[in-house]
Amino acid sequence: MPRPTILADENIPFAREAFGTLGEVRLRHGRQIAHADLADVDLLVVRSITRVDASLVAGTRVRFVGTATSGSDHVDAADLERLGVAFFAALGCNANAVAEYMAAAWLTLAKLRGETLAGRRVGVVGVGHVGSLVVQMARTLGMVPVLNDPPKARETGSAAYRPLHDLLDCDIVTCHTPLTFDGPDPTYRLIGEPFFSRLRSGAWFCNAGRGEVVHEAALHTALDEQRLDAVVLDVWDHEPEIDGRLLARVDIGTPHIAGYSLEGKLNGTAMVYRAACAFLGVEPAWSAAAAVPPRGRGLPLAGFGDGGAALAHLDRGGIAALADAVTAVYPILRDDEALRKTVGMTAADRGRVFDALRKTYPVRREFS
Repeated sequence: MPRPTILADENIPFAREAFGTLGEVRLRHGRQIAHADLADVDLLVVRSITRVDASLVAGTRVRFVGTATSGSDHVDAADLERLGVAFFAALGCNANAVAEYMAAAWLTLAKLRGETLAGRRVGVVGVGHVGSLVVQMARTLGMVPVLNDPPKARETGSAAYRPLHDLLDCDIVTCHTPLTFDGPDPTYRLIGEPFFSRLRSGAWFCNAGRGEVVHEAALHTALDEQRLDAVVLDVWDHEPEIDGRLLARVDIGTPHIAGYSLEGKLNGTAMVYRAACAFLGVEPAWSAAAAVPPRGRGLPLAGFGDGGAALAHLDRGGIAALADAVTAVYPILRDDEALRKTVGMTAADRGRVFDALRKTYPVRREFS
């Protein structure tokens, strides 16, 4: 059997090294992958910025599509099934990275305001691979999660999953849903004027799921009315040409990099690679473990005991110390500063910088 040809997004780490064990590898910017590029391609490996549907792959040699991302709403799985193309998504690959991003954001905001996190109610919209780890992180920090996930509520029958209106009195609301347009639980514009107008005054609002889940005009109105005490956005409507005025108004704004830890990226590569090996019927010859560089020295956290139990009762001084330790590993405000420099640019220039920040993102290790 001839060796397959594989086209991969150039931003997938170690794509050439991993998939090169299977066949010829070509790399291309994810936003530029077009039908003409796939005429003689057998396997396609993408990230979230490439829309994959029948218009992209029909009439090509593509017979396997893998996305090295936790979300898969950019792929029309029904189209692929009709075309007989196998599909694999690296679900959960960067879930821990996103949970750590949220912890870094919360700790940074609490330190800047001289506040604590213990006892705060945090509404988590979407409790899948990512949201469930966000819930764990919140509990570790002494917060009280309120879970919203209608599909899981139906599946489990558990009263732990609350309707969206039960999150309106939370101190923090954070979104981690996929983007869906139909079915019983569409998430497109799920968070809009009806939600913001009833959300408790002074709440923090965060979104690290999909930008289109939030109606940004309604978010502007909530900011105009000073209903929100803080806003953290990693995802935006109309990426990469995001709303510069909204970027200027949020407390922390980043270019869709919440899941961009080295470990999260490598997990995505490794999961798709193993799925491609299984599809081709070959044994894996590349391992992500060999690609991970050794860690430097850890940071001592004197007085924090055995972790979770101590973290759940931190006062303002303890929060500040923990925030310093976490941001020494992941300085989240560095990402905010880099994107914030685009506020005065044209939308097109802002979009180019947005993509460039993702492409050239520095190595970020997980701290958990």
